[in-house]
Amino acid sequence: MLYLALLALAAGLGVPIAVISSALAQGRIGASALEGIARQPEASGKIQTAMIIALALVESLAIYALLVSLIMLFVIGLPSGTAMLDAMKSGTVR
Repeated sequence: MLYLALLALAAGLGVPIAVISSALAQGRIGASALEGIARQPEASGKIQTAMIIALALVESLAIYALLVSLIMLFVIGLPSGTAMLDAMKSGTVR
């Protein structure tokens, strides 16, 4: 039972941590790109292209964290229905 609780805690904390760090990184990327465009307006096309690529890579972090969290919950962690019923009958799960 402790295993399931820790699994839920890990899955529940993994995604928010990844999303918060992703949001902070995206804000920093956007601010740096705007500052670069303000300093060199003639290079705005190259800066914007690099910014979009960087934003896509950072956003993939949050998507991968969600994917890993769902895999932890539904593929690795949850016992089958019969295993849970057997554990409840034997008294190991309360």
